[in-house]
Amino acid sequence: MDERLKRVTAETFEVDAERIDTHTAPDTLTAWDSLRHMSLILALEREFGIEFDEEEIPELSSYELLREAIAAKLATT
Repeated sequence: MDERLKRVTAETFEVDAERIDTHTAPDTLTAWDSLRHMSLILALEREFGIEFDEEEIPELSSYELLREAIAAKLATT
């Protein structure tokens, strides 16, 4: 799961995958703005076959939070 998450995140923000780690967040990655955040959410929903609730989306503001949310959703499917 981590490699897929890293790949999709890197593709969305148009950066090398090596720049993506557990500390990646809007304050560490200048390309992470609100528009790309929504693009990332949609790409992750497609990649993992999951769906985030509207209330969750603003809270998913770091690589680590995204990883935890995806893992939790995959565990319940």
